[in-house]
Amino acid sequence: MTQYRLNELEIGKNYSARELDSFVSTTDVLLLSTNEEQLFTEPEREYLVASSFNGFFEHSSEDGEKYFREKRAYVIEKV
Repeated sequence: MTQYRLNELEIGKNYSARELDSFVSTTDVLLLSTNEEQLFTEPEREYLVASSFNGFFEHSSEDGEKYFREKRAYVIEKV
């Protein structure tokens, strides 16, 4: 069986759901998908990496403040 060992995703490149699954299992990242909760339901479905960010703002429900999280985030779209 082929091993999927991605260290990063390239903008403009397609990846299978299987590759993305392996990537998020071994890397501290955030994926934003246009396919909602169905991202990993079809392992061979292709997704395009549309953009990436070095972090994002997150609202804390504990103290009501907004914090910038330095965590790689990728926007992926169904192909």
